[in-house]
Amino acid sequence: MSKYNRVLLKLSGEALSGGKGTGFDEKTVLMVANQIKDIVNKGNQVAIVIGGGNFWRGRSSRNMDRTKSDQIGMMATVMNSLYMAEILRTLGMKSVVQTPFKVGTVTEEFSKDKALEHLTNKEVVLFAGGTGHPYFSTDTAAALRAIETECDVILLAKNIDGVYDCDPNENTNAKKYDKLTYNDVVSKGLNVIDMTAAIMCMEQNVPMLVFSLAEEDSIKNAMKDNIKGTFITV
Repeated sequence: MSKYNRVLLKLSGEALSGGKGTGFDEKTVLMVANQIKDIVNKGNQVAIVIGGGNFWRGRSSRNMDRTKSDQIGMMATVMNSLYMAEILRTLGMKSVVQTPFKVGTVTEEFSKDKALEHLTNKEVVLFAGGTGHPYFSTDTAAALRAIETECDVILLAKNIDGVYDCDPNENTNAKKYDKLTYNDVVSKGLNVIDMTAAIMCMEQNVPMLVFSLAEEDSIKNAMKDNIKGTFITV
């Protein structure tokens, strides 16, 4: 039985690339989409925020105006969300991509009321385009949308199985945390989400579960708190 009713799933753009680093890996995206379908069919509500790192990061070019660079990154997240929405459609799921700015008729402009209506109707809502402003990461966008749509938890799926005190790929003695507070994240400078997102979640009391996407049925297990990740609370 799921512990949470409405969740926001945060995926990195790299996760969609299946280890390739760039572009899409359909097998990986199908793995994610099938889990989402199972979760929604059981009566739970799922919103999604996807990063754009498989195409572009706002800080990728040091020779480009940061605002323009971030805007390119926003469009990368739109591409990722449209792709995920289409994969969900092929599985018989209804979904909608909302953005904080108009993208012609391709996406729907963000509205809390419409988003909640979609979620209540068993539709998956993908929040793309970040916050719509430069200098804010998709971590912050995920925190913002989770708060606005009153999600029970943020499920942060990464390529690592939780939060460590240092990079476990560089230090074999890295210590993994089972539980943390947002104050710990901020005071220790832990590289899990950006500080703006951490402070927002702390102030609005939105918990977060950090786990490895690669684990079998990872998202479904995270819904039950049955996963070896790191739980972050106030």
